[in-house]
Amino acid sequence: MIRAIVFDFDGTIMDTESVAYDAFRGIFNEYGLELSLAKWAKGIGTWGAYDPYKDLEEQTGLLLNREELNRQYEMSFAEKVKNVEVRPGVVAVLEEASRRGFGLALATSSYRKNVIPHLEEKGLLHYFQAIHTADEVEKVKPDPALYKLAIASLKVRPEEAVAIEDSVNGLRAAKAAGLFGLAVPNELTAFMDFSEADLTIPTSLAQLPFDEWMGRLHKQGAPKPARG
Repeated sequence: MIRAIVFDFDGTIMDTESVAYDAFRGIFNEYGLELSLAKWAKGIGTWGAYDPYKDLEEQTGLLLNREELNRQYEMSFAEKVKNVEVRPGVVAVLEEASRRGFGLALATSSYRKNVIPHLEEKGLLHYFQAIHTADEVEKVKPDPALYKLAIASLKVRPEEAVAIEDSVNGLRAAKAAGLFGLAVPNELTAFMDFSEADLTIPTSLAQLPFDEWMGRLHKQGAPKPARG
């Protein structure tokens, strides 16, 4: 019986991932280059899998001022993210889960300082009994550490929790921790292979009623085993 839901943040609650990609894509465009989505996507939901600064230096043959590029990126991101809303269906799931007494937690590879302000601004912070961020672990997703912290905080067994994720790195972290994995990709991650998920909702949480997707997971009985 599922008793808890653990949300990812970036790309799942708010599509900040598309904002980050667009911001860095603008920098590449200034050098007459196109930022490959396939390359960028390797780093979605994790750290270190793709270095856009190194990629830009290799393609231009230039030694670039990374600090200045980072400032440029952060300014562009801060401006673009102002227009980002909570993804469709997220608030409805939080409301319904809270009403029914589900435990709710958040597990994200982002730092706390980059998540809490968004949750406060959108009025979502009060829904979560636990929030676990990159500040607390040695390894972020796809390592399962963040999800292990989340289920420990909610005092549930892994098979009693479902993780809602938009990326393969996040999904693999949840599966490695033993949770059900519900994949809800966004426009940036829709091309990814979510075959490891217990269930995939192709567009948004608004696409299926809460009872329907939760019922499908309950009917399955146990989470799919993690690969490898």
